[in-house]
Amino acid sequence: MEYYNKVIESVGVRYIKGNNYKIERPVTITDYSDSENTAILLHRGSLNFGEDQESVNEGEILFIPAGRATRVSFGTVTKRNETNNENFLENKKKYLQTISFKDIKNEEDDCITSLSFEAKVFDVVNFFNSLGIPAFVIRFNDRIASIIEDVVKESEQATPGKERVIKLYTELLVVELVRHILKNRLFVEELSTNSTYFKDPRLIDMFNYIKKNIGGDLSNKVLAKVANVSEDYVGQYFKMLTGINPQDYIEYQRMEAAVELLRTTKKSIRDIGKEVGYKDTAYFCRRFKMMYGLPAGKMRRRESLINVQ
Repeated sequence: MEYYNKVIESVGVRYIKGNNYKIERPVTITDYSDSENTAILLHRGSLNFGEDQESVNEGEILFIPAGRATRVSFGTVTKRNETNNENFLENKKKYLQTISFKDIKNEEDDCITSLSFEAKVFDVVNFFNSLGIPAFVIRFNDRIASIIEDVVKESEQATPGKERVIKLYTELLVVELVRHILKNRLFVEELSTNSTYFKDPRLIDMFNYIKKNIGGDLSNKVLAKVANVSEDYVGQYFKMLTGINPQDYIEYQRMEAAVELLRTTKKSIRDIGKEVGYKDTAYFCRRFKMMYGLPAGKMRRRESLINVQ
């Protein structure tokens, strides 16, 4: 238990966005994903996920770890209502209409609350993604459902201390998610296999070095010096503890940094690519679309429209 206390203490949490939606038009997204963790609370209607289209009951929550693509259906859909994630994001208003909590009580159509948040170990590793767990449904947990509602209710207010309250609620949400996973013994194998990096200071040194030098030379030769291991061994060492090779991890972190710059700055796509370590803009754009399913420019437009969608 002490180990998991340390894990929780090491996770930095940040609220990204939250909204209530009425399902305007039923739709299945064949590869639904987001760059951040997403919790979807079903108030009324139909919500299904995965290849087997497992049902989420009213009052339950679908949790999708950051970067984990899954098939999601909002409302009762037919084959004709299928689309991909890119098209869904471009036409989100056609499918989901933003409403308030007051509207939910009077609404007879399918309704959800969606909350996105960041959870990173040592502000570097995307926590839930790194555990290798898939999208899953949270059942019989009114506390988590209540926290999700409280976060979005607070986001609708214009009162002093709003950002502080949202931050506290979002941190509590992450703690309760971890408790739910442990209490119900979910993903035991994934947790035991993929959380070993929390115990190795040399690996943490590499994580921190990568974060601070995301646009610089992050070759295995450089990482070997940081971890004080041989260049021939550093790739094997990193993969043994994390399950991925260091260059794949570095690319993921570079893309995460690019998403943040797209969200928070007006820098050009070319300058963002260079800042996160890509000298070739065309190559950066190809890799970005391959990872997120949509071009960097469309990602920026999507982020700029978050509040009106």
